[in-house]
Amino acid sequence: MLMADPTDVEDRNVSTEGLERGQRARLIRKTRNALGLSQLEFANRFRVPVGTLRDWEQARAMAPDFAVAYVKVIGLNPDLVAKAVA
Repeated sequence: MLMADPTDVEDRNVSTEGLERGQRARLIRKTRNALGLSQLEFANRFRVPVGTLRDWEQARAMAPDFAVAYVKVIGLNPDLVAKAVA
């Protein structure tokens, strides 16, 4: 658990799972933003339900390991992945 900063009245404790969920959310959001795509564009291009993508990016749900791997591959070669799922 990551304890809240006692000098910050708005900070809260974060569980290990919550921290991991946030890190995964950040990776997905940064990858999408690096490609210059909206959530809808990314979802359509890479065949991810837009609601699921939103939940992952907003850390409402933890992206599973396979999804994190998929996003990493998208970040490395987005055109190849888009062609593969077309």
